[in-house]
Amino acid sequence: MNKIVQKLIAFRDERDWKKFHTPQNIAKSIVLEAAELLEIFQWKKTNSISEKDKKEISEEMADIYNWLLLMSHDLNIDLEDAALKKIDTNAKKYPVEKSRGKAKKYTQL
Repeated sequence: MNKIVQKLIAFRDERDWKKFHTPQNIAKSIVLEAAELLEIFQWKKTNSISEKDKKEISEEMADIYNWLLLMSHDLNIDLEDAALKKIDTNAKKYPVEKSRGKAKKYTQL
């Protein structure tokens, strides 16, 4: 991850874009990229993903990932640690014995 962050920062610094990369603007960019990812799936039947779709999906996922890395860098958040902690939190919210095979929110289990 560190290698990617260094490359992203270099890319941004070469263009003098840091001034535009406020947490609010990055959050908006994440949502916009996520919408572009969702658009690929619009009107598709389940399991009808072509190789062209996969390429587009990977590009949109990379955009989202890169924005997340930039935000975590700028806010000094250890994204890997945060993700691991969130998995532990979700394990408590969704205990196997109550949630296995169910697509319900933890408040409805």
